[in-house]
Amino acid sequence: MGATVFVQPLDLVKNRMQLSGQGSKAREYKTSFHALTSILRNEGLGGIYTGLSAGLLRQATYTTTRLGIYTVLFERMSKADGTPPNFFMKALIGMTAGATGAFVGTPAEVALIRMTADGRLPADQRRGYSNVFNALVRISREEGIATLW
Repeated sequence: MGATVFVQPLDLVKNRMQLSGQGSKAREYKTSFHALTSILRNEGLGGIYTGLSAGLLRQATYTTTRLGIYTVLFERMSKADGTPPNFFMKALIGMTAGATGAFVGTPAEVALIRMTADGRLPADQRRGYSNVFNALVRISREEGIATLW
């Protein structure tokens, strides 16, 4: 989660660049540096941390679930004498843990993408989520809980 604080501005730039030019012919940003300077100019220093609460929740849910499930399954699949599972069993454990983590973390990811994309929308179309929990509640109420996945 500590790394997320440093990576969040890069994630914001990546998301904005991926959406750049969508719905129009011209791309909004020419380079990553151009995107970063435009965000700073238009939204201020705090603008580069838009969606930080969602990024932190994503790490807390996805990473914690993935690592926790992997550890539990690895221990259960190890033999009584401490011999670890074979390669294929470890791969299956990893896939199971990753898929479960992805399922648990997806709502935070949806909120993150919505929050980071908000600044590129016209002012009258912005959702204006105040934090990740506001985003999750509003998405659920306004669009249905299934929208989170």
